[in-house]
Amino acid sequence: MQVVHTVADLRAALAGQNQTAFVPTMGNLHAGHVSLVELAKRHGRPVVASIFVNPLQFGAGEDFERYPRTLAADCEKLEAAGCDLVFAPDVAEMYPVPQTYTVQVPEAMANDLCGAFRPGHFSGVATVVLKLFNLVQPRAAVFGSKDFQQLQVIRELVRQFNLPIDIVAGATLREADGLALSSRNGYLSETERRQAPQLQRELAAIAAAVQAGEREFEALCVSAGRHLNMAGWRVDYIALRDATTLQAPTPDSRRLVVLGAAWLGTTRLIDNLDFGLGNPA
Repeated sequence: MQVVHTVADLRAALAGQNQTAFVPTMGNLHAGHVSLVELAKRHGRPVVASIFVNPLQFGAGEDFERYPRTLAADCEKLEAAGCDLVFAPDVAEMYPVPQTYTVQVPEAMANDLCGAFRPGHFSGVATVVLKLFNLVQPRAAVFGSKDFQQLQVIRELVRQFNLPIDIVAGATLREADGLALSSRNGYLSETERRQAPQLQRELAAIAAAVQAGEREFEALCVSAGRHLNMAGWRVDYIALRDATTLQAPTPDSRRLVVLGAAWLGTTRLIDNLDFGLGNPA
């Protein structure tokens, strides 16, 4: 496996390649990331992974400075998973001049759900992903489904800019107790880690109730938020949406997603369950 740190070396390594599969990451990799690499191998070769902690998607007071940088360990995992090339630039390489040109995500998406609590976040995500797509020029790119809203932003980015890239969604991997794998899980104390699966359980209860015929969606979400708050969480949102549009469900909705974001101590966790009206995810 080759590791490169500059745009020039990346372009040299990919010269003549047109079937590349790409997995963008911020590093501090876990089994969920590894599964994305394994999925990418079914959609193209060579498989390229990027490791870059993108400052544009972090707001004031967020964890940009303390986000774990574990390049050596990450490269070991990627090589074991069959990755062919790792692009690991620093901030100066990705942003050699101030990034005054950015992708403007529509307000309906940018200021909803996670965007309502992280202003500018999705513009930062879309901007760096577009830059990475331009550099790697993959035929397919793989993203995890745990960041469901991000996945929708990227899909729409590709559609509206007519990018010749297939966006592939990888399933959310979970611990045995249901906690979605996340690089930020390492921030949790032992007590918080034992409590953390409650978020997934509350979302699963909403999905089960809807599948059983309950249609008071708002009441279900309010109740789940109350349960979390009573247990010491600080809830940003619990919401039920159409899984295709991320808008409020309509009578025509055939697939739904229940999403949640909440703080446990100083750690913000997100999760979602994507389900049809016949079978849960």
